[in-house]
Amino acid sequence: MTEQKKVRVGIIGLGPRAETLLASIFLMLEEHHLEVTAICDLRDDCIEKIQSIFDKHGVARPRAYHNYHEMLVADDVDAILAPTSWNSHLKIACDAMKAGKNVGIEVGGASSIEELWQLVHAAESTGVNCMMLENCCYGRNELMVLNMVRQGLFGELIYCEAGYEHGIGKELAEAYSKDGERCLHNIHRNGELYPTHGLGPIAKILNINRGNRFMTVSSHATKSRGFAIAMEQFAGKPGMVFNEGDIVTTVIHCANGENITLTHGVSLPRPYSRNCRVQGTKGIWLENAKSIYIDGISPRYEILDDAGNPYERFEWDAIDKFYDKYDHPIWAEYRDKQIGGHGGIDALALMAFFDAVRNNTPTPIDIYDCAAWMSITCLSEQSISLGGMPVPVPDFTNGKWVSPRKEVPSRWALNNVYPECFGK
Repeated sequence: MTEQKKVRVGIIGLGPRAETLLASIFLMLEEHHLEVTAICDLRDDCIEKIQSIFDKHGVARPRAYHNYHEMLVADDVDAILAPTSWNSHLKIACDAMKAGKNVGIEVGGASSIEELWQLVHAAESTGVNCMMLENCCYGRNELMVLNMVRQGLFGELIYCEAGYEHGIGKELAEAYSKDGERCLHNIHRNGELYPTHGLGPIAKILNINRGNRFMTVSSHATKSRGFAIAMEQFAGKPGMVFNEGDIVTTVIHCANGENITLTHGVSLPRPYSRNCRVQGTKGIWLENAKSIYIDGISPRYEILDDAGNPYERFEWDAIDKFYDKYDHPIWAEYRDKQIGGHGGIDALALMAFFDAVRNNTPTPIDIYDCAAWMSITCLSEQSISLGGMPVPVPDFTNGKWVSPRKEVPSRWALNNVYPECFGK
């Protein structure tokens, strides 16, 4: 058996997200033939903290940099991870691709369409991979629904929902004193600031950029109260003003006629949800209800109303009823041996990225996915400022979306399912 090529990794930005990624990487080093050879941050304390984690795991310390441009010319770095701030990781990604380094960026929305075009042009001109590490695309339920949709169980897709709803008022207030960038975005901006956790899986299910695309965005925001209350309660700072509405609702209209409703709400107390819904002519999945209805499989029967008139009644099935038959092959293998953060999906996204780097193949989330998903943030800001007026979504593929692009069959693919890539 041929030994797999080792992937040598450099990490730029050593904040909390880098620590979370490392927790998964340390569990993958041997089996997935990885080596972290370089790290970079402007802050000495962050470098030392990360180096101490390597010491704790008995792994050789990587070389440390303060200037990421110096890392990008290193001969012993094949791939870059950039878990940096929303306002910096796209510039770093462009520089990495121009230096010939594959790059995995963290999630977040764009601040302008121009920076997304720069990202696309860098990828197209260099032929180097840039993958958003959107872990939710590898969620068990999201992948199972993708599998069921591709098998035709949902019929023709009509409508979807997604979002990011999470009570983080206390965390944001506590981060304010540390110049947390997320707090600054919520103070100064008003839009769908964090679209990709919910939107990424839905975009894959709808074949966005592969026979379909986002056409327009229309957004509305409520008044803002939640973060101001949290700042007074948890940070002792009364009277602060936040531009970000407590609830931002965005409707994306697609070229094939589907609508997607996104909901962003992180300032009010509530449980976490990505609020996913996929509905077609034959079925529907509701994430929050943990339920699916599939016509011809789920209960449907005729009953009589109080006047004796017959009518049809539909009943939900619990989602776990479908796992045995329709679990995506990834989770059929992985469900009993998850590793790393966020229930194992961090590791799956990293495995997908490193597999593409090792084999010099396209990443399952490509540059056009990154640009389209991240564009929703700045476009929603524009729409809100115009009273909810629809604004057009650029075609970052320059027309290539009109027909499905060829895909290298892979266990990590997110556009189709390839059972032949998995063991029996």
